[in-house]
Amino acid sequence: MSLEIETKHGKVAITDDVIATIAGGAAEENFGIVGMASRHQIRDGLTEILRRENYTKGVIVRKEENGLHIDMYIIVRFGTKISEVAHNVQERVKYTLEKTLGLTVDSVNIFVQGVKVLDED
Repeated sequence: MSLEIETKHGKVAITDDVIATIAGGAAEENFGIVGMASRHQIRDGLTEILRRENYTKGVIVRKEENGLHIDMYIIVRFGTKISEVAHNVQERVKYTLEKTLGLTVDSVNIFVQGVKVLDED
């Protein structure tokens, strides 16, 4: 699927993969995020952190009658306050999509798929 935007110069089609990649990149910039996770970790055989080219497995873009909704599946760093990390991800993803693509995002839903302890080297 793609989202079509009408401009004075013509139409612009933005695919869900592009929206997912931008949203995933914005999420990973936040403190406390280890990375993105697959929403179906067992089925996909992915128990590790997703790389940028696989963000579509961990970021779901839904276009409904009442607007654009983003579902994100993340792994957070052990020792961080999960509610604060989730709130920061929501704010940054919404801001980034609005500024880079001009999209109005109605909701960013965060699903924490795991907590990871990182080595302090």
